[in-house]
Amino acid sequence: DVQATLYFSLPQVVAVYGTLSDLLSVASNKLGIKATSVYNGKGGLIDDIALIRDDDVLFVCEGEPFIDPQTDGRPHEGLTGSHTDWLTLNVGGRYFTTTRSTLVNKEPDSMLAHMFKDKDAWGNKQDHRGAFLIDRSPEYFEPILNYLRHGQLIVNDGINLLGVLEEARFFGIDSLIEHLEIAIKNSQPAEDHSPISRKEFVRFLLATPTKSELRCQGLNFSGADLSRLDLRYINFKMANLSRCNLAHANLCCANLERADLSGSVLDCANLQGVKMLCSNAEGASLKGCNFEDPSGLKANLEGANLKGVDMEGSQMTGINLRVATLKNAKLKNCNLRGATLAGTDLENCDLSGCDLQEANLRGSNVKGAIFEEMLTPLHMSQSVR
Repeated sequence: DVQATLYFSLPQVVAVYGTLSDLLSVASNKLGIKATSVYNGKGGLIDDIALIRDDDVLFVCEGEPFIDPQTDGRPHEGLTGSHTDWLTLNVGGRYFTTTRSTLVNKEPDSMLAHMFKDKDAWGNKQDHRGAFLIDRSPEYFEPILNYLRHGQLIVNDGINLLGVLEEARFFGIDSLIEHLEIAIKNSQPAEDHSPISRKEFVRFLLATPTKSELRCQGLNFSGADLSRLDLRYINFKMANLSRCNLAHANLCCANLERADLSGSVLDCANLQGVKMLCSNAEGASLKGCNFEDPSGLKANLEGANLKGVDMEGSQMTGINLRVATLKNAKLKNCNLRGATLAGTDLENCDLSGCDLQEANLRGSNVKGAIFEEMLTPLHMSQSVR
């Protein structure tokens, strides 16, 4: 137990124990009043019995603002603007006892400093207990007050750092804002950029109804084995499929626009009606692929990067390779009937044994291209440079 002296009109020495409510009950009985508040000798509101020390002098009131009876009714020095006096804040209904210097010294340009460094400069409102009213969240205010006390950011579990950050911005605690922004960034889970495995993707496929559109835009499949899978109509736009094994896969009408297929193996894949606009398939192997759709739907590889690809023996009737880059590519024995190769870069491309009947090569670059053993003669009207 702690022994303290209570003042109302006459001093009374009492033992302090239990809770603050117990102390107020004892004070009421001893002093013959209805005690509602207890202050320390400097005018600080006591809101926790643990703040009371042995032989403390306490002042009890019935709700009126604190007045020290030993100063002939004059307001206590603590309420006259001293920078070291104690004061109590009522933040959203919760009371905080602190000193004026705590609120002023660490962040002298903050809103809290301007509110309390000069008496009544902001016209701060007080409640019936004399506590200064602040209409903010007490949950988020507590870490800010503790930071002003000791300079450390300590936030209890379950407190949203974003809420504390918003309060720090509101009160203008600039040094704390930087700490909070770093803490929030560090608390974010690291982005997982690891490639999707065959097992994960097959599970994904099995869980998706056949009539539902499967969107894999921007996903990372780098190095995955997707061979012999049914990948029809799947949206792989901008996906990373570099070094993937897609041999014998069914990619009919799949969207591979701007996808990265560099170094991948697509041998004997079904690419009917595939969309590969501006895709990057540099160094990929597409031997024996079927781009030819009997229904007339044409594969579109316009603007694709196909440098050094091996497409030997592929069926590409009607394919759109407009302005694509096929430099150093191997297209031996390919069926390119009716293909659009206008503006295509075919420099050093091996087209020997190809069927180019009715193919459009206008504006294409055929420097160093090989046209040996053509199935049909190449008319000069088909190429202009």
